[in-house]
Amino acid sequence: MSIAPPGQNYDYLQTAVALAERFGVDAAERDKRGGTPKLQRDWIRESGLLRLLIPAAYGGDGQPWSAVLRVVREFARTDAALAHLYGYHFLSLSAVHLAGSEEQKRRYYEETVKHNYFWGNSVNPLDDRTIGERTEGGVIVNGAKSFSSGSPDSDMLVISWRDRETGEFYKGMVPTRRLGVQVHDDWDCMGQRQTGSGTVSFHNLRLEDEEILVRPYAQDTAFSTLTPILSQSILASVFVGSAIGALEAARNYTTTKARAWYRSGVSSAAEEPSTQSRYGEMWASVQAALSLVEKAAAALDQIWAKDVALTQAERGECAVLVAAANVHAGNTALEITSRIFEVMGARSTAGHYGFDRFWRNVRTHTLHNPAEFKLRNVGNWFLNGQWPEPGYYS
Repeated sequence: MSIAPPGQNYDYLQTAVALAERFGVDAAERDKRGGTPKLQRDWIRESGLLRLLIPAAYGGDGQPWSAVLRVVREFARTDAALAHLYGYHFLSLSAVHLAGSEEQKRRYYEETVKHNYFWGNSVNPLDDRTIGERTEGGVIVNGAKSFSSGSPDSDMLVISWRDRETGEFYKGMVPTRRLGVQVHDDWDCMGQRQTGSGTVSFHNLRLEDEEILVRPYAQDTAFSTLTPILSQSILASVFVGSAIGALEAARNYTTTKARAWYRSGVSSAAEEPSTQSRYGEMWASVQAALSLVEKAAAALDQIWAKDVALTQAERGECAVLVAAANVHAGNTALEITSRIFEVMGARSTAGHYGFDRFWRNVRTHTLHNPAEFKLRNVGNWFLNGQWPEPGYYS
């Protein structure tokens, strides 16, 4: 797959659809194997899709977040792990837009376009094991971070640490292969098995001043606090894309392999009225979740375009909508990825089909950022008119 020249118009969605189909050929097998999907990550690199969100002024395609999320959903139809990695590439890269200087934006955007960098992260704000000590012209970082999604086979990492003296939270950008960075292959969860969301450790890692983001997290502007809204938006699209993919996979199985129950009075599973009714119900549920996710994506586009002019009220309105979309998409996906077995039958549980991966992937992610606390934020807004307070996850 050849790379379209930067800034050249091309059908990014058609490219995403083609990639998703290629991912699907061995998605179940790779899920069992775990590890790093190096070949598939390289296909994404070669596709040109890693520059989709980068503004045209820096050589990118200048597409909105809704375009990125559309690609995430397309990938999630066949491979939720690659969908996650793709979305988090932009989540990581967005750090330079949200909290960097103009020079930092230009440098990292242009280098990403030029070298086709794939970004990963090692930020987990709840893991305080990483400490930085200021030194002349930079900082020395030591420690480790868990949940470092996309770190294996990445070209650049966004990392975070707390200052040893002040306790303040900082972020910076480093090449993954820099001396002092060690990516561990220790991700061992039941779902999202190829996201490489394990541990990264740092051993006397040096960052220069120009590699440290100039605005600490959640400081200066409402715009600089958008990271959790971006993350929730990406995962909402992973959820609904997984639900769509599970439903499509079930339909294919039902129409080609499933058998009608011997007392049903029909010759094929697809002719059973109860099966048709269940598919109709599941399809309607997925469409409702998709509509809410798309509405939230449109709101995200609007606040992203405002940049540093974004107000707290505008941020709050979007935060509520995104949280609601995330929870609804997650709950819908959990339901769909479990119920598909009701319409496929006992033989569909055979391990070689790998249909269980849809549920395992969704279940794993919906636990990482508990729905309960997002619902509390939405309910507090609805009852008391209070926007979610900007934080690590809200």
